[in-house]
This record gives sequence, C-alpha cells and structure tokens, in this order.
Amino acid sequence: MVIKVKKRNFLKKKKIKQIQAELGEYGNLLQGKKNVEILEAEPHSFILVDGEPYIIIIDEKPFPTLKAALANEIDAKTVTVDMGAIKFVSNGADIMSPGIVDASANVNKDDIVLIIDETHKKPLAIGISLISGEEMVENDSGKAVETKHYVGDDIWNFEL
Repeated sequence: MVIKVKKRNFLKKKKIKQIQAELGEYGNLLQGKKNVEILEAEPHSFILVDGEPYIIIIDEKPFPTLKAALANEIDAKTVTVDMGAIKFVSNGADIMSPGIVDASANVNKDDIVLIIDETHKKPLAIGISLISGEEMVENDSGKAVETKHYVGDDIWNFEL
C-alpha cells in the first residue's frame, strides 16, 4: 500500500477539540500542542503533531499511532499478549483470546486498545476491542481485538 499525499494544512482549535473528544482518553496527545496539522492522504489521513504522524483517521475515526504511543508513553487501555503471539501481531493479525495474558479491567467492547508484549511492555499494535477485557482473559477461543495499526505496517513506516 502506497500512501499518496493530497494536501496538508493546520487545524483550527475548534477542530482540534472535536478530535480530542473523539479520541477520549487519548485526546491528551493533542493537548497544548502548537503545530497540529491534517495531512489528507490516500488511503488514510493523518493528524501531524510537530510534523510527526500522531493520529491516523481510519473509517472516519481517529486512532493514535504507535509512534505517538512510544513518544508519549500512553498509559491507557492495554491488552497484553504472550510472546508466542508477537509474530502474528507484527504481521497484522487480529488478536485472539488464547494469546492474551492480561487486559485492563476497564476495557469494554468497541474501545481503542493498545496491544503490548508481556516481557517488555512495548506497544505492538492498536485496535478495537471486540469483547470486554475480562472476557479476553477468560476466553479460550475467538477473536478479541480487531487490529487497525501494527509495527511494520505502512502507517508505521510512513515518513514525510
């Protein structure tokens, strides 16, 4: 997938506040930032903070990027996968319940979650929870998280 840039311009404070509200607990990524731009591109647009792609717009919904998670040490809703799942996660696979060793107690269905590895606690992917955090840990089968962005994908490798 090649990302084609269409246009780039600064966002007004009103639009930044709207995006912060949509991001929920990840909204602080835009708080107090001076250089917030939108980069309209195909297939996904980005919100740039000081020139770095911190937010990606997928299906008209904003998601934090892994670069933003690493740069800001986001401590939000997490799903921890065992070391055997890392190979699959880094290839873009959705997260299956058997590979999950822990999940934040406050994870609900349709939440944006950060997928981390159990040893180093580093972000591997970002996705949408399909079930609650409690169910993720208890279930022995089935899909738990739909992956939207992962280490090594085109979004991760995107540079201006």
